[in-house]
Order: sequence, then C-alpha cells, then structure tokens
Amino acid sequence: MSSTAARILLVEDNPDDEELTLRALRHHQMAENVVVARDGVEALDFLFSKGTELNPLPHVVLLDLNLPRMSGHEVLKAVREDDRTRSLPVVVLTSSNEESDIQNSYRSGANSYIRKPVDYRQFVDAVEKIGSYWLTLNQGPIH
Repeated sequence: MSSTAARILLVEDNPDDEELTLRALRHHQMAENVVVARDGVEALDFLFSKGTELNPLPHVVLLDLNLPRMSGHEVLKAVREDDRTRSLPVVVLTSSNEESDIQNSYRSGANSYIRKPVDYRQFVDAVEKIGSYWLTLNQGPIH
C-alpha cells in the first residue's frame, strides 16, 4: 500500500476482482492514485495512518464485505465512528445479494450498495458509473 494521496481506496481481497476493478478504472482513465487494501485491517491502517503521518483521505472507498481479518461491515462501522472519516463516501461493492448485508450496510452508514455484476462488460460499465459519479459529479465533504 502506498501513502500517496488516493482518490480511491479499493478494499478487495480477491485478486481477480481487484484486477478487474483496476482494469475498468484504467479503461475510463480513473486509475490514478488508487490505493488497494487487501483486508479490513489494511484499510483502517491506511485511513487512520497507523504508524505513519496522516494520509490524506480518498475521495471514495470501494468496500467489499467479505474480507479476511476484519469484515467490510466492521470497517464501515469504524469509519463512521471516527470524526475524521465519518463523512467519507463509502460504496459497498460486493458479490453479496443477501438482504441482511444490504440492510446492515445502509444501517452502518454506507452511501451506496452495488452488487458486482458477473458479466465483464456490465462490471466495467458499473465501475465507470461509480467513478464518474463519486469522482466527477459528487461534491464531497472537504477533509
């Protein structure tokens, strides 16, 4: 993980989904300054700058739910409990279509819940729309 200013923090433990997401972002010229965390602990270490000087917050977090060491739900709760990250946009991007995951994500403060499309073209299109909205159209909080 790099400590450069991130526009996107991608929290994804599946190498294939990570590469697919990064490829889709590159395809739409949105892959600059993406930081990848491969589990929930790495994500929080980056956001809360454990052991380093304070990292600038990303514009958006793309958060998988099924992560090793700490679930996406736990990451989301920790982000919402901290004053510095409370208003950080978090998009749950996961393969889960379980009603309980959807409800728990929104109750914990997710800004959006998107199920990863299985089809490559649909996935690329979904990632482009996510990036376009959160990096271009959305007026986020000033950190």
